[in-house]
Amino acid sequence: MADAIQTFQAFVVTYGLNVIGAILILVFGRILAGILRSIARRGLRRANVDEALAHFFSRMVFIAVIVFTVLAALAKFGVQTASIVVVLGAVGFAFGLSLQGSLSNFAAGVMLLVFHPFRLGEYVEVAGVAGTVKEIDLFTTTLDTPDNVKIIVGNGAIFGTTIKNYSAYATRRCDLAIGIGYTSSIQKAISVMDGLIRADARVLKEPAHQLAVSELADSSVNFVVRMWCAKEDYWALKFDMTRAIKEAFDAEGIEIPFPQRTVHMVGTE
Repeated sequence: MADAIQTFQAFVVTYGLNVIGAILILVFGRILAGILRSIARRGLRRANVDEALAHFFSRMVFIAVIVFTVLAALAKFGVQTASIVVVLGAVGFAFGLSLQGSLSNFAAGVMLLVFHPFRLGEYVEVAGVAGTVKEIDLFTTTLDTPDNVKIIVGNGAIFGTTIKNYSAYATRRCDLAIGIGYTSSIQKAISVMDGLIRADARVLKEPAHQLAVSELADSSVNFVVRMWCAKEDYWALKFDMTRAIKEAFDAEGIEIPFPQRTVHMVGTE
């Protein structure tokens, strides 16, 4: 019994302070991790960093402080933390190799959230698909197509290709290709189209619209019609102006020809 008491006393003397120190380190580390996480999140929000990215980085700060705290607590008991760090590094390396594709999407997601090539609600064309941006996560981006199809694209595929953002600017240029017959008057066609464009309030005064003969094609004289409008008016203007030109040409007797070919018959004796 006396030996057991002496052994217990020796254990308390030897390890008691280390246990208390380790507990204090863990408690202090947990409190510090929470404080630093809150500071990081507030700082990122003030810097107008995306909420998902702010949450992720603040979470990483919290985990890093907790890991450091656990290693410091283990060191109080004489544990060789260097070997633990090596093992964790090897595990992390193997884990990273197994999730190489996911990590690529993650890295691309971080870049998208930091540089903002597009934002929620904008209409974009990425990775061969087009739609309105509904959600940007760290791994994927969700688009809704005009015919109400939900498309989820990996961020790695987006950031590695060309991004077309149709909503980035307040205005867009609306282009039409119009053809008339060779027997119709070019000046009259230009006058009719110019009147229609000037009468439409959606067409901006600046930059000025443009009407020009672009090609003497096989079956028609082709015009290029270029108008500037607000981005939200683009499709409505394109559809309405195409119909208005057709109806005005019909009323003025200006021909819009079908494809045609002249054939010369060579006779024999």
